[in-house]
Amino acid sequence: MLTGCRRALPAALCRALRARAAGQGCRAVSTSWCPVGAAFDAKQQQQLRGSAASGETGLFGVPELSSPEGFQEAQEKALQESEQLVQEACSTPPGPETVMIFDQLSDGLCRVADLADFVKIAHPDFAFREAAEEACRNIGTVVEKLNTDVELCQSLRRLLADEIVMSSLDPETRRVAELFMFDFEISGIHLDEEKRKKAVNLNVRILDLCNEFLTGTHLPNKIDKHVLPEHIRYNFTAEGNYLQVAGLHADCPDDLVREAAYKIFLYPNAEQLSRLEELLASRNSLAQLVGYDTFAHRALQGTMAKNPETVRQFLEKLSDQLSKRTQKDFEMMTKMKMKLNPQNSKLMPWDHPYYSGVLRAERYNIDPGLYCPFFSLGACMEGLNSLFSQLLGISLYAEQTQRGEVWSEDVRKLAVVHETEGLLGYIYCDFFQRPDKPHQDCHFTVRGGRLRENGEYQLPVVVLMLSLPHSTRGAPTLLSPGMMENLFHEMGHAMHSMLGRTRYQHVTGTRCPTDFAEVPSILMEYFANDYRVVSQFARHYKTGQPLPKNMVSRLCESKKVCAAADMQLQVFYAALDQIYHGKHPLKKSTTEILKETQEKFYGLPYVPNTAWQLRFSHLVGYGAKYYSYLMSRAVASMVWKQCFAQDPFDRAMGERYRREMLAHGGGKEPILMVQGMLQKSPSVEDFVDALVSDLDHDFETFIMDS
Repeated sequence: MLTGCRRALPAALCRALRARAAGQGCRAVSTSWCPVGAAFDAKQQQQLRGSAASGETGLFGVPELSSPEGFQEAQEKALQESEQLVQEACSTPPGPETVMIFDQLSDGLCRVADLADFVKIAHPDFAFREAAEEACRNIGTVVEKLNTDVELCQSLRRLLADEIVMSSLDPETRRVAELFMFDFEISGIHLDEEKRKKAVNLNVRILDLCNEFLTGTHLPNKIDKHVLPEHIRYNFTAEGNYLQVAGLHADCPDDLVREAAYKIFLYPNAEQLSRLEELLASRNSLAQLVGYDTFAHRALQGTMAKNPETVRQFLEKLSDQLSKRTQKDFEMMTKMKMKLNPQNSKLMPWDHPYYSGVLRAERYNIDPGLYCPFFSLGACMEGLNSLFSQLLGISLYAEQTQRGEVWSEDVRKLAVVHETEGLLGYIYCDFFQRPDKPHQDCHFTVRGGRLRENGEYQLPVVVLMLSLPHSTRGAPTLLSPGMMENLFHEMGHAMHSMLGRTRYQHVTGTRCPTDFAEVPSILMEYFANDYRVVSQFARHYKTGQPLPKNMVSRLCESKKVCAAADMQLQVFYAALDQIYHGKHPLKKSTTEILKETQEKFYGLPYVPNTAWQLRFSHLVGYGAKYYSYLMSRAVASMVWKQCFAQDPFDRAMGERYRREMLAHGGGKEPILMVQGMLQKSPSVEDFVDALVSDLDHDFETFIMDS
């Protein structure tokens, strides 16, 4: 119970309280915090909810958001403030104040838009979702207009042109000023009035097309039930004389079910195809209008890769290195399919996920059910807490919420506390499945950190969303190894948000180039797969027995089975994304390009009358940047091997990681952050070698299991 948490304060909390008493300027801390594991313990959930603090508020403590109508009030307030700040920016002489005003302007709009961006997909109440969607659209339109406001741009241009003032600014302020100017330039500020209006209209249309396309990627396809053999119909949802196919059923052991799902779910939809074509054409038109050869050139400005040519080189070199390994993987899958289904043994795209899983399970006896009892959610959260404490001096505590603060009663609020710096920010954990909740694991910034005008630091607020099962009467929430790894991954994003404590919210936390933003989260996967880390928390929820080391070793090695083919599939997706956002008009239809790219970069045959690209939801948020997952994984691999593989709890290395990579958010060029951590500048070949070396089996584990 919460009252029990007040009796004995944990060590990190005591240190934070002492630091505050000593006048070290820490944020206020709360003595009502509770150890993090207890908040996710099935036996304590009801007690925690029943002890909620008195008083009412709105979502995330924003008073206006106690009802859907509050979004209108919040956006009106933000728009009024933005008008005042625009006037202030235009009348302020060049200096650091100019950058501060621009950041205030950005912060005011982002605090509504970011919050609404989460609510529109996750809130269980349709009225809230609808109001949030409208707020996103309205704020987005305002942002596009501000990005083409000539007078506002001139105030920033005067600062950038003043060499004396610019030389007096610190590097972070200079970079933020340049980033704001970059936003103006990619929106067409240099164009005449008619073309600027066209750029705004294109941006607004692209926003609408993105939302429509994203919705279309998830919609099920229907088919007359009599088309399918009777013995497989039960696998799909019946609706009168029709069956709904809402996914690929990739894990189904029946080859015919997977084949049917693949062909039906990926059957081309004319409206969705039209949306994709218009989206790609509009993005290209906008890019060329503002002076770029292609949308990819525009999207990759400021990233680690810098340009599409480097991305193409990276993907082609990686594909060449993977080729023989991938072929061997496909041969193994084909043999397994021949063994289980001799009548139809040709390997097809719907077979890859299933037979790679069968091979892993057979070779290393990997049954997720054997692992789940060792990974209770409470234990995993305590494991994260222990790791962060040892590496970074950070502890997680459950904090009570007020009525109306959260959107579902099973959401938990965590305070992130540093042992000397005090409270760093808040993480809302929306971990459990519920009707209409998207089945995706992701991190949302709700409020960015920044140094306010009064000298106080605006604490960052984020949401982590997972889709975990609820606890049962006899057991707490138990995670599969994949769920545990995903939890670590998303918590990597959260720590980036908490520790990217920049002066400006425009570059806070994960507001950095996409091919760098995934590095902290993927790095956490390496910690999640290290026995020294896992052994600190993996205990059987009934017996307390620790997870045997050989089970962790087998689990890690099993992930390398068919891993080359899995990576080759990601190369194919990334290459397809680059071509779609490359030179226009496209030489062929999006489906013909899909077929060609699949044959070149993947190897399994294209299936006629399918259009996988119409389900490629990452084209919305990761347009021209899907390669980022691979490049970020390469960097994370290098950081792990060089800095943490020898000792995953090395505090000095943890502090270096915070100082060189996390602390800057997007306030420093990403490649410079990587150089600072690795003490060298990695090449494309280094990236490729890092990814390929991860596929090599551990000889010790191989001998042990043999």
